[in-house]
Amino acid sequence: MKSYSIEEINDVLKGDISGNTSHKITAAEQLEVATENEISFIGNKKYEKLWISSKASVAVVNEDISIEPGENRAFIKVKNADLAMSQILELFAPPLPVFHVDIHPTAVVDATAIIGAGTKIGAGSYIGPKVQIGENTTIYPNTTILDECTIGKNTVIWSGTVVRERCFIGNNCIIHPNATIGADGFGFRPCAERGLVKIPQIGNVIIGNNVEIGANSCIDRGKFSSTVLGDGCKIDNLVQIGHNSKLGKFCIMAGNSGLAGSVTLGNGVIIGGSASIKDHTTIGDGAVIGAGSGVTCDIPAGKTMLGYPAVEARDALKQWAILKRLVSESKK
Repeated sequence: MKSYSIEEINDVLKGDISGNTSHKITAAEQLEVATENEISFIGNKKYEKLWISSKASVAVVNEDISIEPGENRAFIKVKNADLAMSQILELFAPPLPVFHVDIHPTAVVDATAIIGAGTKIGAGSYIGPKVQIGENTTIYPNTTILDECTIGKNTVIWSGTVVRERCFIGNNCIIHPNATIGADGFGFRPCAERGLVKIPQIGNVIIGNNVEIGANSCIDRGKFSSTVLGDGCKIDNLVQIGHNSKLGKFCIMAGNSGLAGSVTLGNGVIIGGSASIKDHTTIGDGAVIGAGSGVTCDIPAGKTMLGYPAVEARDALKQWAILKRLVSESKK
């Protein structure tokens, strides 16, 4: 079991210790259920009230905390408790699943594939013709990477993922279980003689460096050219990204949100959970789309949008207040 003193933990965080404790820390846990040998976090003042009833002996807190730790308890004060939490969780993270051999004997690796040094490929995986995989990448069991794909260095692809032909994934990416990269875009046209005619999707997907894609998310290949995710994008579970969409750097899409085809996101755009974006729309740098919103037109940079259809947040809040007042008055 891993065990650290408060001083050893602070060597990592570089914060300021307030108070003291004799307890060794063996795990991280949320305030309400932590024990005396566990460290917790207070990232918002509204959670300060939970400290008095918590059994945690140490908490990582923001510098502006307004309470004292108490007897045989301590705070580690940092500029950003949420960021510090990520460092603590790395300290206590259990090891990842073990590979006893670099390439499992049940994996099928085409003779023309190029596999970088230190790369591991799990049982039941398929690596197709002319695939290139960089150094120190991990492919977990039952993953499919089809013809002519390129996977960068230090990337992790979890079980059940399918990367279809000719797609590109950069360095230091994480693809979670059962994601699909490069499936056909949703393209059909009505025809009097043939009903709905499928439009061939002959493009690919290009994913930059340091991108994370959640479980069961789908990123469709371009009809022609590419669907593109810029460096540092973070995609949650169950997200749909339509064909020929272009995401700038460091975009965030929360669970169950979706982009129709040919959507363009600038850098640093945030899409809330279950939000939907109409095809051929552009959302400018730094814009925020609230959860459950529906975007039907272009959005300028820096705007925050709410509602269905989405309008500027301040206008949406006014509308909701008026509706609430009308409902209240109708009940009188």
